[in-house]
Amino acid sequence: MSKTAGSIVEAALRRDPHETEFIQSVQEVVHALERVISKNSNYVNIMERLLEPERTIIFRVPWVDDRGETHVNRGFRVHFNQTLGPCRGGLRFHPLMNLSIAKFLSFEQTLKNALSPYRLGGSSGGSDFDPKGKSDNEIMKFCQSFMNELYRYLGPDKDLPSEEMGVGTREMGYLYGQYRRLAGHSQGSFTGPRVNWSGSSLRTEATGYGLVFFAQLMLADTNKELKGLRCAVSGSGKISMHVLEKLIAYGALPITVSDSKGYLVDEDGFDFMKISFLRDIKAQNRSLRDYSKTYARSKYYDEAKPWNERCDVAFPCACQNEIDQSDAINLVNSGCRILVEGSNMPCTPEAVDVLRKANVLVAPSMAAGVGGVIAGELELKECNLNWSPEDFESKLQEAMKQTYQRALKAATDFGYQKESPEALVHGAAISAFLTIASGMADQGCA
Repeated sequence: MSKTAGSIVEAALRRDPHETEFIQSVQEVVHALERVISKNSNYVNIMERLLEPERTIIFRVPWVDDRGETHVNRGFRVHFNQTLGPCRGGLRFHPLMNLSIAKFLSFEQTLKNALSPYRLGGSSGGSDFDPKGKSDNEIMKFCQSFMNELYRYLGPDKDLPSEEMGVGTREMGYLYGQYRRLAGHSQGSFTGPRVNWSGSSLRTEATGYGLVFFAQLMLADTNKELKGLRCAVSGSGKISMHVLEKLIAYGALPITVSDSKGYLVDEDGFDFMKISFLRDIKAQNRSLRDYSKTYARSKYYDEAKPWNERCDVAFPCACQNEIDQSDAINLVNSGCRILVEGSNMPCTPEAVDVLRKANVLVAPSMAAGVGGVIAGELELKECNLNWSPEDFESKLQEAMKQTYQRALKAATDFGYQKESPEALVHGAAISAFLTIASGMADQGCA
């Protein structure tokens, strides 16, 4: 890393030395921007300003369980940057949620939104509340208490949340209901699956489908296609399931999913009937192990990850840093040539280094994951249009193509070869940063 780029990272380290995930994200982005920063010294100051969130909200969330016992969790919302427009970003409910993760997710969302076709700022947040094992009533009580504080910072021209890990249709419904009661209006909607109060029925599909569309664009540039390729997928939530669906539609062979306890591999590949069965297992809070009781050619591995299975393309869709150095080595040895990031920052720095040296092409979540942003904004801006799934997919494919081309153009503009394993990673960060930096320069020191 150059002296100038290094000084930006050092300043962030001095300010937030204990925010591990946030610092890791900063290091990755600053590394991608080295050539940009070296060409214009003004960008150093802009980057330093960008790395300090505009607003960080931390609050307590007291709630009462079904036994009448009181609990207190911590809530977060980070409005990272609103130069381009109102904030959009997810809410994550997970026991490991903390300020560092909220900032890292918000920073990544800011860049992702800047790369989208829309003028949006970035935000993220959530709580260290664990929805697993809680009753509907307990989750409702928690969501209402959470929104009692957060609602004053939300609105269509301020910030609208969307689903993330641990937050689904049920949670969004409770959150929106309390927001509507407290705000006294229903202007704007929270982005999530369509129920009778809000949201595009295709939003959750959009993120997963967009990842597959992005992979197809990468392959098409080398005169290849997904048909017949073995694909390893991690996670078993909404995004993972929709990745499986679209891979099957393209004729690929998705062979794995995973959960917090291990991973499942089916050598015959998943089909639509098997995906339906997986969804039933997850809806009943059963283990993926139960799948093997029905499909004998499958096997569940405890305390393991799917990255040593032979594959052509990998889709990490679980959580940050799910691929470490040894996992990356396994992926390379298993024949993986393309990695499409479905989760934010899925690779540790050591894993990134292994993949780069092995010339594995990486599609960063900043670009490949922009499908959810696109769907959320189409939902809010054009909610009266009754599109068919085919119409919606056509719009999504075109937007993903534009995002892909933007990232590649920015990379080539700064001297990165199209075939370089870093081209899309650097190009996405460069394009997003230059869009935000232009707005920040125009608006002055604000």
